[in-house]
Amino acid sequence: MANRLFSKSSISTGVKFPTISASSLSKTPYVEYLVVAGGGGGAAGGGLGGGGGAGGYRDGKLAVTAGSALTVTVGNGGTAGTGGGAGGTGGNSVFSTITSSGGGGGGKSGGSTPYDGGNGGSGGGGGENSGNIGSGGQGNNGTYSPSEGHNGGNAGTNSGYYAGGGGGGAGAPGKEGTSTNGGLGGDGIQSSITGTATYYAGGGGGGPYSRSFGTCAGGQGGGGTGADNNYSGSPASTAGTANTGGGGGGRTSGDGKAGGSGIVIIRYPDTYPAAASTTGSPTVTNPTGYRVYKFTGDGSITF
Repeated sequence: MANRLFSKSSISTGVKFPTISASSLSKTPYVEYLVVAGGGGGAAGGGLGGGGGAGGYRDGKLAVTAGSALTVTVGNGGTAGTGGGAGGTGGNSVFSTITSSGGGGGGKSGGSTPYDGGNGGSGGGGGENSGNIGSGGQGNNGTYSPSEGHNGGNAGTNSGYYAGGGGGGAGAPGKEGTSTNGGLGGDGIQSSITGTATYYAGGGGGGPYSRSFGTCAGGQGGGGTGADNNYSGSPASTAGTANTGGGGGGRTSGDGKAGGSGIVIIRYPDTYPAAASTTGSPTVTNPTGYRVYKFTGDGSITF
């Protein structure tokens, strides 16, 4: 028997097949997130101020439900210490049920004890005054796994030289002050959630004994520089970098520096459609394979 071939006219045309496109797929069932809180402020001089601790760093995946608006809060950087006072604690950052804790402020260097750094996502560095040595603040390294951040460094003394401790970072503790300089700020953590490898949540450097010892570097991830600004021509201390959660630099003389604000970044595969709506004007990019929403201020997102 000869093979029977089906012609186009012999196939029913009553069934319509749907066109498959990204917009016809169901909403994404999960997103990846990076939530970085505001960094702590660096302490003021009077003695030697500690560097601010980095804002808490949390990343992971979160299941989402279509049609539900998810809140985004971006923490402010902690205020700079003034008049020998401690740096302020950074603001918390939030994405839905995920909260990162603001960084601890650098330990004060004026007035009465204690001169300890503040507790937070990462702890602030300890301050010093007249040989009274402050301890580094505690990072939130036990509540979450992995931790939000690390402890600040103690203020240090050696042969009569004093120095403020460095603020803790998301990736490493702050360093103790040495006989020649303030403690280095702890490094942050590198993330490629935006498609570009970037460090976030570095601790601020502590105040050095004097300008002759130069500056004390903050950690990778926006940590500010600790310095003695009391003399003309001295290197300047610096604030934590905005939208990194970096801690502010501590001071030997004069006011400290503010911490850097935090950031919230969300991404998911671009096989799923764009978010149904957002508030707060996030920056939206589309690196290969993903949709990325970057919030530098408060808002919301609905899938």
